[in-house]
Amino acid sequence: MNYDIIVIGSGPGGYVAAIRASQLGLKTAIIEREELGGICLNWGCIPTKALLKSANVFEYLTHASDYGITVKEANVDFTAMVDRSRGVANGMSAGIQFLMKKNKIDVIKGNAIVKAGKNVSVTGEDGVVTEYSADKGVIISTGARSRELPNLPQDGEKIIGYRQAMTLKSQPKKIVVVGSGAIGVEFAYFYKAIGTEVTVVEYLPNIVPIEDEEVSKQLEKSFKKMGITVMTNASVESVDTKGKGCVVTVKTAKGEEKIECDVVLSAVGIQANIENLGLEEVGIVVDKGRILVNDFYQTNIPGVYAIGDVIPTPALAHVASAEGIICVEKIAGHSPEPLDYGNIPGCTYCSPEISSVGMTEKAAKEAGLEIKVGKFPFSASGKASAAGVKDGFVKLIFGAKYGELLGAHMIGANVTEMIAEIVSIRKLETTGHDIIKTVHPHPTMSEAIMEAAAAAYGEVIHL
Repeated sequence: MNYDIIVIGSGPGGYVAAIRASQLGLKTAIIEREELGGICLNWGCIPTKALLKSANVFEYLTHASDYGITVKEANVDFTAMVDRSRGVANGMSAGIQFLMKKNKIDVIKGNAIVKAGKNVSVTGEDGVVTEYSADKGVIISTGARSRELPNLPQDGEKIIGYRQAMTLKSQPKKIVVVGSGAIGVEFAYFYKAIGTEVTVVEYLPNIVPIEDEEVSKQLEKSFKKMGITVMTNASVESVDTKGKGCVVTVKTAKGEEKIECDVVLSAVGIQANIENLGLEEVGIVVDKGRILVNDFYQTNIPGVYAIGDVIPTPALAHVASAEGIICVEKIAGHSPEPLDYGNIPGCTYCSPEISSVGMTEKAAKEAGLEIKVGKFPFSASGKASAAGVKDGFVKLIFGAKYGELLGAHMIGANVTEMIAEIVSIRKLETTGHDIIKTVHPHPTMSEAIMEAAAAAYGEVIHL
């Protein structure tokens, strides 16, 4: 059972690496203990977006009169929403199965353990152990899972993680979301949009704390307008689950407050799946729960590589995919460029959406850079007004001396579809003046990028 490449884990890092390896003529196998597609396709990116779309459609129906349409009654069928989400995920997973067959990649079901000498043992579903070898390399891409806090142990029923949040048997009347990163605010929006009472508890001063502060403040404003209770500088001290529901004790600057709810969603980050892989036995170096690698994803052990959420890089599906391609091309003898982690887009799919890349204004100032900042609100956008989605803005940060785009931060409708333009602009080292002179179509949301660039240089027309 010999291969050129063996990939452990079939998420967006693993399956992309396997396909690229096959394209390069390498005999490839992929090992998966659950469903093909990993967390992203089955329990993360894809099914959550299906739920968010259902919430978005329901919002349109409940606000139909704003668009001159009369809808007599719109009701949430929570079970049908969940079923649709699972159907979308299952369809995508089936698509990965097709891609494996198309690219002649062997799919091995079971639990893998890395052995010395680029060997892997797999315990199949029937308990039988089979040994495999990889002539060129073993790639670890086992992803991550919901992180648990000591005072928030997940029982899967009253204190839940993201998996349970998208497959609850019934819609909760009240939910407390602990943590306001992408997972937390996406589920907060989803549940509030369909009628659940939602409280978001964030330990830091701002929600979505990795984003630019102005974006954080705008989302908090939009959430409060929706009726979501936002508690910042707050910590969950304990959760009492003895009764029918939960009693959450939250500590704030004003003291302790008790909140009653049906379910608590713990959305406090993720933890890499590196246990029971044989890393210690092989001698693979791990630091702070992540596998250490070089610029081309080789571990300290020759022939063993790691990509995606198991290494200390941004835990994003598109990052894992890019890492997988670079890793395999290097193994195959090509000369890929190392990934530029300073130009990685981030997207959050709550409403309004958030997207960003590069430095925040605060980070640029702390770095001692002289900057120009341009901001264009969607309230001044004709397309946003026509669509009835005026919340938000585009904010661009330029280096004052050379005009390079240091960072971009957007909040508003469809901004996750707009950020790719910014990533390309930064990749091509385009200046602020170039953006101003690039004709954008009207009316579109994307012309706010041109207007924000113009605002930075005192040339904005529509503001």
